[in-house]
Amino acid sequence: MFVTLLIVTFIVALVVSGTVVLIFSKPVGRILQRIVGEDISSAWLTYMRFAMLVVGVSGGVRIFELERYITPQNLGCNNTNRVLELSTDRWILELYRTIIGSLESIAWLLLVFFVVALIAYVIVRFAELRRSRPNETAPL
Repeated sequence: MFVTLLIVTFIVALVVSGTVVLIFSKPVGRILQRIVGEDISSAWLTYMRFAMLVVGVSGGVRIFELERYITPQNLGCNNTNRVLELSTDRWILELYRTIIGSLESIAWLLLVFFVVALIAYVIVRFAELRRSRPNETAPL
């Protein structure tokens, strides 16, 4: 039963992460084209897609949390160690945690990306404005 839970949470996290990658590929691609240029933006976009998938799956499939279902724990009743049972309610809870964990992890990744991209955009824009102005300090 544990192996099935592990496989199902992996598939759910992969589907959620893949959906987010599809939704955010165009905006991230346009930002990268503007900041780093078209020649290498496709390589950076490929890396960002990969990073979103990895972060989403690792955030959704929490191995340490799932270990509760195979490792005996002291549940506070008569000082006996038991393994938690995988009931229908626990399945639903674990699937919900998987979805939320994947979305949360990707949201943090994208937040960091967009903050760095905003800073880079300001720097690029400032450089463009400096280039477009005539040199005011040039001697006559």
